[in-house]
Amino acid sequence: MEKKVCLECGEKIVGRVDKKFCSDACRNNYNNKQNADSNSIVRNINNTLRKNRRILEENLKGDTTKISKQKLVDKGFNFSYYTTINLTKNNHSYYFCYEYGYLYLENEFVLIVKRKLEA
Repeated sequence: MEKKVCLECGEKIVGRVDKKFCSDACRNNYNNKQNADSNSIVRNINNTLRKNRRILEENLKGDTTKISKQKLVDKGFNFSYYTTINLTKNNHSYYFCYEYGYLYLENEFVLIVKRKLEA
């Protein structure tokens, strides 16, 4: 009978015949390595979205704030990443990073807003 070895560390496996790993730690390590590429993509996108949200939050003074796009870019804002787009009745598009959003204005400016939470 062939001896089974752990897919992660190569140690001999004792137990059920369909067992693939010698321990939970080896199983977790193996699966984490398998998913590392896709996890890093998601992690990087989430980090960018959180950074965008933080920049909008820090620059919002009062209910709305008008600021140049370049000032946001200088602070590390990435206009390619947002969580939702809200289209108004007047056909204006607000781009949101969670509850903070912005509207493109003329002359390379944007208007920063915070979404009102519904009760």
